Amino acid sequence: MEMKKKLLEIKNLKQYFNVGKPNEVKAVDGLTFDIYEGETLGLVGESGCGKSTTGRTIIRLYDATDGQVLFDGEDVHGKKSKAEMKKFNREMQMIFQDPYASLNPRMKVADVIAEGIDIHGLAKTKEERTKMVHDLLETVGLNKEHANRYPHEFSGGQRQRIGIARALAVKPSFVIADEPISALDVSIQAQVVNLMKKLQREKGLTYLFIAHDLSMVKYISDRIGVMYFGKMVELAPAEELYKNPMHPYTKSLLSAIPLPDPVYERNRKRQTYDPSSHNYREGDQVELREITAGHFVLCSEKEYEELKKQ
Repeated sequence: MEMKKKLLEIKNLKQYFNVGKPNEVKAVDGLTFDIYEGETLGLVGESGCGKSTTGRTIIRLYDATDGQVLFDGEDVHGKKSKAEMKKFNREMQMIFQDPYASLNPRMKVADVIAEGIDIHGLAKTKEERTKMVHDLLETVGLNKEHANRYPHEFSGGQRQRIGIARALAVKPSFVIADEPISALDVSIQAQVVNLMKKLQREKGLTYLFIAHDLSMVKYISDRIGVMYFGKMVELAPAEELYKNPMHPYTKSLLSAIPLPDPVYERNRKRQTYDPSSHNYREGDQVELREITAGHFVLCSEKEYEELKKQ
């Protein structure tokens, strides 16, 4: 990978809920990774592992408990002035998981999409605003007649397209897609993912693509990070992760992907991940270490030596 610019740097990010109480939850526990300009980083893991919380903390829907999020070299959680926040909000947008819940049912589609345009004063006149909305609708494969309808008149896939148009309205450089396809039918999922890839090429977007479906993530991501209980356990280029998974949890996730091959399915062995199999002792430095170029695994010094040999 040629030296690309780091657009986003996450350093030891922590997001705890109910801090100091007996029911404290370490939703995100010391994440460190970078996202490079123009790439798609896929973030996968089972429900409840902290993927969505990571996305929401990056974009400041939650205030981080600890750690840093640097966007273009600036600390996101350190920004204070309204003007700085506004500029940042324009650069970074989010596409939400549920296309039903994330659109205001009382607003017409034109106003849903134009909300960001209005806030940031991107249109000088009413005509310009209307034209921008129509262009955005066409960009995401809908037509301009749809602008005067309400969200309930659309299917799930169409709503998700409206959500994408809304995110693109302010011309962001970085988009967090939080399981944008999990609420959609499989046939529609591919359409939405293809649309996102096309928009990325045309507009030079950078994505953090959060999902729990490993087969779809491989198709859209350049690199994939695997999360387990708030920690990143493996991070590698997409092809590499599938060909050569190193962490036992990644192996168990990959072993659960069904293939449309009855012979393979009959003999498919599911691997179950047991966290206690690591036998970590007191004082073991368990951290993300680079095993081969660009392939990081959460492991102890001892495991690191073993993985290097393999």
